[in-house]
Amino acid sequence: MTTQPSNRPSVDLKLEAVVIPVADVDVAKDFYTSLGWRLDADFAFDNGFRVVQVTPPGSPCSIQFGTNMTSAAPGSAQGNYLIVSDAEAARQELLALGVKTSEVFHADEPGAQFQPEGASGRVSGRGPDGGSYRTFVTFSDPDGNGWLLQEVTTRLPGRIESAETTYASAADLAGAMKRAETAHGEHEKRTGERDEDWPAWYAAYMLAEQHGTELPL
Repeated sequence: MTTQPSNRPSVDLKLEAVVIPVADVDVAKDFYTSLGWRLDADFAFDNGFRVVQVTPPGSPCSIQFGTNMTSAAPGSAQGNYLIVSDAEAARQELLALGVKTSEVFHADEPGAQFQPEGASGRVSGRGPDGGSYRTFVTFSDPDGNGWLLQEVTTRLPGRIESAETTYASAADLAGAMKRAETAHGEHEKRTGERDEDWPAWYAAYMLAEQHGTELPL
């Protein structure tokens, strides 16, 4: 079930940076940049304040860490979501970079994705029927701040503005086109004829997938 606010603000409020607590700024900086996260800023000031900002590939939101930024204990930021179109592919990329990750898993009971690896309710393998929002991978930074990779290919209704259709990266766009190609192949099997207007069908499929509306048949 989705709800729409009746008094939507006229000024957009865009979440663009989240602060995470770390013990050693340089260690954290080396870790996140080694993942290929873009280094946006590293500013140090005479009063001891320092801020580092990095951005995950394809993300509109960045993370910040540094000194004199937060009173939270290092490693206490848990359950930070990173949305991916292919959980296993993202996991393999992290492993290739030397990052320890969980296996691909799904939650057999509500909230199990937030529990430690090996906890009951975390079941090895992809989510039932491979549906969006059901497949996860976890990893942590050197301080223990926890990241949760969640596989999403089809959005629930209302998650994207109806006037917007965007892809965060070329890889996400390519993945959407591959899914459209597969679905279109099934469409042509059902109709028994070649669809000469396949670009329009692809476009309709990709729009519906992004907006969480009914997919074309």
